Amino acid sequence: MSKQVLIVDDSGSFRMVVKVALERAGYQTCDAAHALEAQALLDGRRIDLVICDVNMPGMSGVEFVRLLRDSAYKHTPVMMLTTDSQQKHRDEATALGVRAWITKPFQPSQLIDAVSKLCPLG
Repeated sequence: MSKQVLIVDDSGSFRMVVKVALERAGYQTCDAAHALEAQALLDGRRIDLVICDVNMPGMSGVEFVRLLRDSAYKHTPVMMLTTDSQQKHRDEATALGVRAWITKPFQPSQLIDAVSKLCPLG
């Protein structure tokens, strides 16, 4: 059974880079430009991993993770993929159960390594 990854980032080009890397590695993806769009996408859909930016319009990635933790997706692994390197945000995310933090720019191999640890295929 393939694994479904939700990518949440306000940069369309960044979402595409992540989507292509993950799909080449064998993952299925869906994506959202912001947290509210991601919430609408969830709606009972099976999601095996969430990859989320921190700084987005409307609702930050950390706020989105807080909402996930109060929903049916409370046990879904989350990885932050962001330009934000503030320790305060990392600490907040870790307290909410975020399992990985990768700072942009990154190498696709770095992304796939982290994803495969949180959401192994097969």
